[in-house]
Amino acid sequence: MARTPKELKDLALAPVAVAVDENLRFLRTRTPEELGAALELVLDRATPDPSRETRLAQVLEAAIRDVDLHGWQATMSDDGSAVRIAGGSASLDISVGATVLHYVEDGAAAPAAS
Repeated sequence: MARTPKELKDLALAPVAVAVDENLRFLRTRTPEELGAALELVLDRATPDPSRETRLAQVLEAAIRDVDLHGWQATMSDDGSAVRIAGGSASLDISVGATVLHYVEDGAAAPAAS
């Protein structure tokens, strides 16, 4: 069943989601070791050895950088695996991807060998 917009800003959800996903795509293509430097480049500031909360905030800031949210709110999901866009008649979670999630949880450390 197709969902129809209930509010005017619902019409802007798709372009907002595409813009956020494009920003996340830049991060997804990096290794966990490269993500810290990529975030410093995108955000134009250095953050030495940040905490998990700081890394979450950095990923969110990079995800919505230069995006006109058209009244939508963007937050990180509790587990850090997605950017949640909400505020209209629907909400949408956009996955940050495994590499970005690993960076959020463990920082720039290389994953342990199995």
